[in-house]
Amino acid sequence: MSGGTEDSVVIVGGGMGGLSAALVLASAGMKVVVIDGAAGPGGKLRQVMAGGQPFDAGPTVLTMKWVFDALLARCGTCLESQIGLTRSDLLARHYWRGGTQLDLFADTERNADAIGRFAGAGASAGFRRFAADSARIYQLLERSFIDAPRPNPVSLSARIGLHRPGSLLALKPYSTLWSALSGYFADPRLRQLFGRYATYCGSSPYLAPATLMLVAHVEQAGVWIVKGGMHRLAQCLMALAQAMGVEFRFGENVTAIDKDRSGRAVTGVTTDRHCQLRARSVIFNGDAAALAPLLEPGLALRRRVPQRSLSALVACGPALPGGVPLAHHTVFFSDDYKAEFDAILRHRRPPDDPTIYVCAQDRTDAGTLTVPSDGTGERLYSLMNMPADGDTHAYTQSEIDRCLSSMEQRLASNGLILPFERRTLSITGPDGFNRLFPGTGGALYGMASHGAMASFRRPSSQGPIKGLYLAGGSVHPGPGVPMAALSGKIAAERLMADRALTGRFRPVAITGGMPMRSAIVDTTP
Repeated sequence: MSGGTEDSVVIVGGGMGGLSAALVLASAGMKVVVIDGAAGPGGKLRQVMAGGQPFDAGPTVLTMKWVFDALLARCGTCLESQIGLTRSDLLARHYWRGGTQLDLFADTERNADAIGRFAGAGASAGFRRFAADSARIYQLLERSFIDAPRPNPVSLSARIGLHRPGSLLALKPYSTLWSALSGYFADPRLRQLFGRYATYCGSSPYLAPATLMLVAHVEQAGVWIVKGGMHRLAQCLMALAQAMGVEFRFGENVTAIDKDRSGRAVTGVTTDRHCQLRARSVIFNGDAAALAPLLEPGLALRRRVPQRSLSALVACGPALPGGVPLAHHTVFFSDDYKAEFDAILRHRRPPDDPTIYVCAQDRTDAGTLTVPSDGTGERLYSLMNMPADGDTHAYTQSEIDRCLSSMEQRLASNGLILPFERRTLSITGPDGFNRLFPGTGGALYGMASHGAMASFRRPSSQGPIKGLYLAGGSVHPGPGVPMAALSGKIAAERLMADRALTGRFRPVAITGGMPMRSAIVDTTP
């Protein structure tokens, strides 16, 4: 069975990069088909059922809203008209042993005051300098790196300005995040708090460049809670794409990216339904590690991939927490942060004393419950970092139980009583993530951002053969919901530019258009 046309674009993977690419291409009048083996859209922005309730089981934070504002503007609409959004005042709550607490807010001065009360006047002054430097790094990189085709060190320097050596040094590429934080904070708890930003791209603060300070500014610029959960964002983008003519085929896996006789150009894809779809262009929105077997069917996935990012153990289920109060986002820090990362990255085993992130999905940013308690518990998502060894190690139930016990002990040490009810939990570990995302070993962020050159080693949007383009969190500009969306946009724009060069595609000018009514029916539980 065959289908598609020569001018079609097939997108392999309906995650955030694929959805973004589909909207960009459809808004320009192109015929697009999205194929995904999952039952619905989102990729890592997934939803699971536990205790009879739906849970976000992937990313839980929406930042860089401007990415989605620009994307939906191409479709004649805006994000607020499609989904409910609440901007967070309290960004995250943090606990250490004994229940010592520090809240971070979406206000620099309020944070400086809170940090001053927590660790003294010197820490408050250090935070102000840190906030200013993180803002400068972000502003230098926003258009020159984040929202741009992948540069190399020379081209990035040219974009920033070779005549501005101070700006280039301000990026701090040759200092680790942990060592740079020592220049702002004497208190190791504050280095732990801000060093955690390295884990946002699956990396260790002891190895990642200090450039990742920019994440602090990203959060200060705005964190939003999506009504109904983050998975609603994927549903929204899919509905908009469908309204523009994009075809989605779920529960179907691409088994090969087809090539011409020369092997140097794409001709379409073959799926596990014995279906061949012709296409002159294919966007692969998956982990770059899984691409080779699709180009050369029968080729085994690589088992050893250098510099894999972190994996995780994610447990979702209803619970009745006691002790210290939860916010929507709450972090419970371990006693020895370095030992935690040594266990994961050096010894390749789960940490005995993990840092735990808890997302209370039924709470506001400040922690007020938004649904009445029925005695069965609220929806809680708990995460600990793990090694990305899911392709070489199958986790036994006893190993999972030990991880859950380690999580319970750390939470209790920091003041939260949260016994996990094993029977109602939906649990995903590194081997589960590897099954969901083949070729990754369970790594959730592509390559780790370790070393000054790590960001330049991510693949660009241009694939290895003509007509093949890459998107997703493992390619430039990197992982995270907005960055994956940008990768899809960059891939789609590269595809359209290449077709324009051949004279076989004339982009449709989008100057505004009729506002689209909301494509989402609110079914918030």
